[in-house]
Amino acid sequence: MHEISDILRKEAKDPSIGEITIMRVKVSDDLKFAQVYFGVLDRTAEIEKIEEGLQRATGYIHRLLGKRLRLKHVPRPVFIYDRNIDYSFRISEILKEIGEEDN
Repeated sequence: MHEISDILRKEAKDPSIGEITIMRVKVSDDLKFAQVYFGVLDRTAEIEKIEEGLQRATGYIHRLLGKRLRLKHVPRPVFIYDRNIDYSFRISEILKEIGEEDN
């Protein structure tokens, strides 16, 4: 998780990726794939463009992970948009509205 975050922050040059946060990583039992869940704090960002940018960068990220992790089999990252952050924002908005109605 930390290595992927570092690669995206320092090495990925695709402007479509923008500012993302790696929420969690799940590695498959056979270590072939890593599901990388990401969130976007910028509510105006287009998720589809970010996902496309991440898909284009997957090979590059995988190669850099291989150099950094020094494992026999480096899991190939599969990026998945984590909608939990959207739910958190929505709950915050609802709580704010309820608080304003009480006042």
